[in-house]
Amino acid sequence: MTRRELSAGVVLVRRMRGRTWFAAVRPRGKPEGTWVLPKGLIDPGETPAETALREGHEETGVHGRLVSKLGDVRYVYTWRGERVFKIVSFYLATAASGRVGDIPPGMEREVADARWLPLVDARRLLAYRGERDMARKALEGVTEEPL
Repeated sequence: MTRRELSAGVVLVRRMRGRTWFAAVRPRGKPEGTWVLPKGLIDPGETPAETALREGHEETGVHGRLVSKLGDVRYVYTWRGERVFKIVSFYLATAASGRVGDIPPGMEREVADARWLPLVDARRLLAYRGERDMARKALEGVTEEPL
């Protein structure tokens, strides 16, 4: 039996010092240097875009403004002997307010660190191939239009 799981995530970007940066998260319990994009399960009654923005804020402390959908990442994993087919819809958003690392109380159980990293380095820094692909799409998108 395979279970389906739907999540959403965000490539949250901002311009600083003439460069584009993205908000990355180091999950609690993962080694130093393990960077991922903010993402999480879609709550009942929530759209994937709403989930992406909510997760971005919860995991980084930054509120985002939605730009566009980047695409979906699909993969299968095993949890307690059960196969799970997961689809994560990723969105591009620009930073609107908040400070990276000022995560809401309680989120420190999930997030060990959050920081801005150069978007051009995402392919080298992000831990998962699907997320690296989404960051590449984000980089293509932000070079075509001003933030």
